[in-house]
Amino acid sequence: MSFTVSVGETDFAALRKENAYYVDKTEIIYELVHDTNNKVTLFTRPRRFGKTLMMSMMENFFNIRKDSKSLFDNLDISKHKTFCKEWMNQYPVLFISFKDVEAEDFNGAYDMLKTRLAEVCKDFSSKLDVDKVDDDDKKAFLRLKSESGRDSDVKNSIKTMMRMLYTVYGKQVVLLIDEYDVPLAKASEKDTAKNQYYSKMLDVIKGIMSTSLKDNEFLKFAVVTGCLRIAKESIFTGTNNFASFSVLDERFSRYFGFLEKEVETMLAAADRSEAAAEIKDWYDGYIFGNSYVYCPWDVINHISLLRYKRTARPKNYWKNTSHNGILLTFVKRTDFDVSDKFEALLNGGTIIQTISDGLTYDTLHSTEDNLWSVLLMTGYITKADAGEDGETVSLKIPNREISSIFEDTVVRFFTDKISNDTVKELLDTLWEKDEDRATEIISGLLWDTISYNDYHEDYYHAFLAGVFVGRGYSVDSNKEKGLGRPDILLKDRKNRRAIIIEAKKSDKESDMDKDCNEAIQQIVKEKYAEGLKGYEEIICYGAAFFQKQVKLKLK
Repeated sequence: MSFTVSVGETDFAALRKENAYYVDKTEIIYELVHDTNNKVTLFTRPRRFGKTLMMSMMENFFNIRKDSKSLFDNLDISKHKTFCKEWMNQYPVLFISFKDVEAEDFNGAYDMLKTRLAEVCKDFSSKLDVDKVDDDDKKAFLRLKSESGRDSDVKNSIKTMMRMLYTVYGKQVVLLIDEYDVPLAKASEKDTAKNQYYSKMLDVIKGIMSTSLKDNEFLKFAVVTGCLRIAKESIFTGTNNFASFSVLDERFSRYFGFLEKEVETMLAAADRSEAAAEIKDWYDGYIFGNSYVYCPWDVINHISLLRYKRTARPKNYWKNTSHNGILLTFVKRTDFDVSDKFEALLNGGTIIQTISDGLTYDTLHSTEDNLWSVLLMTGYITKADAGEDGETVSLKIPNREISSIFEDTVVRFFTDKISNDTVKELLDTLWEKDEDRATEIISGLLWDTISYNDYHEDYYHAFLAGVFVGRGYSVDSNKEKGLGRPDILLKDRKNRRAIIIEAKKSDKESDMDKDCNEAIQQIVKEKYAEGLKGYEEIICYGAAFFQKQVKLKLK
């Protein structure tokens, strides 16, 4: 049988009709409806963990305007025959996503929101006889459809449409709101005291959510998704039978993300089982509740690539799906120092922090604990132990993919903040053959930056190259010269001079002098200088590194 994956497809019906591979998560419907009595359920997960596809699946299952039996044939939910007869295609459904409601300012975002509501209205008008509804609702509906609605129309929009559905079908409405907090996230990012972007957007979203979720007689039940549970703003306060499930909660934890057995089954279907270990290393490692899960976005993207090229290497698919501003915000803080904690995480270790899953966008950056909580809720870190429960948990970076984001963002920040004056002074001392002063400067830089890869030799090579790259100097790193490859080559073409640095990682501090001599012998033996024809002065250094210490020796 042919195997097909659809990268980025979030429409459940399209996925099934195209016969694309689908990891069966339909059992969540039975568990949510049959086993709970929640009027409103909020699921918070990072981006790209299948929330929108999940909501589309639910919309197809419940929607009275559809005949979805064939879509769910042979899926887990179809085993519950009595339940399916009672619930499948038996209720009017209102499904709306706020994932694209964002802009640089409030007016732009508010226009995006009106456009999104208008799109829902247009879908309504093609499938619903609006002439049957109340005249006032019809007028408000038409204003929303034409994007000319008043503020009160916008805030009451979802409830208005639910009342219309109730009038036509005589049944309460299943409400699905996807990515409800995206408008608030963008507003928080761009908020200033002058533009009041956040407070204005909060007023609108709070109005929409409150009118649709609180004491709404037309509501059968609601499912809401987002990245964070907004607590302080009272968006959900007062909602009857409200339940929230975050990455910390055990219940429903297996429905967002792929379990290891699900990935293994998909790889077998794709005839790519040999890639299992590599995919696990790169895209597994998240712990939601007590479930170990892979990021589905990454797995699907990489299996799609493997189908095209069997030997394709894993790469970072996640970094472009969410901005890394939160990481930079963290390391730029001057009121607390997280360097040691970031360094521990980057070297595969864990840290212990107090975590909260009830945050507010206007206070995300107010404390260090809040920032760690945001990193957890947005997928940059994860729990280190599935058995942990409570507010204080151990945290880790989940996998190689996220580690690479930390390296690119955090380590680069510390490297970039090294002043040009310091780099100039270092170069001057190297040209002047002042090995003692150069040693002092490099040692200071090591203490001011984040070390990663557990002080592997490659880290020191990258560190030295990073100090000089992009600052107007010609830098070669591990390029072919003579019989081998020097670690660092600095060329001053104008003055026809060059510096060669060969770096070694010492196993202990007492080995540093010996390792410097070994590095110098390598420069001579491999004839690194012979490849620099035309340069009148070539200065060679052996360098030995032990953790954050360095020793430099002139040839």
